[in-house]
Amino acid sequence: MAAAQVTEIYCKTLINRVNAPDYHFRWTINPYRGCRHACRYCYARSTHQYWGMDAGVDFESQIFAKVNAPAVLRQELSRQSWRGEPIVIGTASDPYEPAEAQYRLTRQVLETMAEFRNPASITTKGALVRRDIDVLRHLNEVAGVQVVFSVGTIDETVWRQTEPGAPNPMARLEAMQYLVEHGIPAGVLAAPLLPGLSDSAASIDALVEAAAQHRAQFLSGNLLFLRPGSREWFMPLIRESYPHLAPGYARLYRSEHAPRDYTNAVVGLVEDARLRWELPRMPSVNSLQPAMISESDWFDEPSLALDFEPRTPVQLTLGMAA
Repeated sequence: MAAAQVTEIYCKTLINRVNAPDYHFRWTINPYRGCRHACRYCYARSTHQYWGMDAGVDFESQIFAKVNAPAVLRQELSRQSWRGEPIVIGTASDPYEPAEAQYRLTRQVLETMAEFRNPASITTKGALVRRDIDVLRHLNEVAGVQVVFSVGTIDETVWRQTEPGAPNPMARLEAMQYLVEHGIPAGVLAAPLLPGLSDSAASIDALVEAAAQHRAQFLSGNLLFLRPGSREWFMPLIRESYPHLAPGYARLYRSEHAPRDYTNAVVGLVEDARLRWELPRMPSVNSLQPAMISESDWFDEPSLALDFEPRTPVQLTLGMAA
């Protein structure tokens, strides 16, 4: 990975409206542009192209920190027209990418949202989220919050090749468990599941088992999709590191999404594993509500023991499409 440079910028607006009909939320916030997690498949890579940079090396080495983000957010949440709808943090850049350790913009955004009692959902691969347990507890008490950990595999080889800058998947699950044990709703988005690498019944069941053992409160999953910008960065990895899979990927990804029958089959495997391990499906962002946690309950340490026995797995198989 190339060395990263962080550039401080000032944004005019922070809350972004989502108009895509297949998204189940309306508003997002991204305190950063670019991401040093360097996930080869990241659908947000194309956002750097809007600013005249490439979606490959530039996306993971040229990071932009919106240093006035908390102040702009305060202005936007103060408007009479704002209705306090839930906001998803981290859709085009991980809010806990390494720059957050220095700039603390995500923490300040969460503090501002707690001040205005505005619910939030956070999507991250970052273990740094543990640092903000105090702010998350307060926000959960007054408005509602959930933290969604993106974990597509627990296979270390696949992780190192496809997410070279992201924390170890087990470190993410440990961070999730820490949040859950301190009263924060947190769970796993098993995504993206990669055809031929992490979408088998065995791989999915291992991931869901690990999520359950780390006390995930919910779980859902999605198959890989490849937008322009990410396709050009991901497909060479397949050709170089997994040449036996390259023909299958070429057939599956003639367009942005794999064929519906293949996608549905993989999602079905996730659902089977989720039910075996008795995990709820990820709740809608729009269902977020204040937790009303008593301050005397803060930082209690619950038992680490699982309170259920999973049913025996039924091993399924799903080969690459012909």
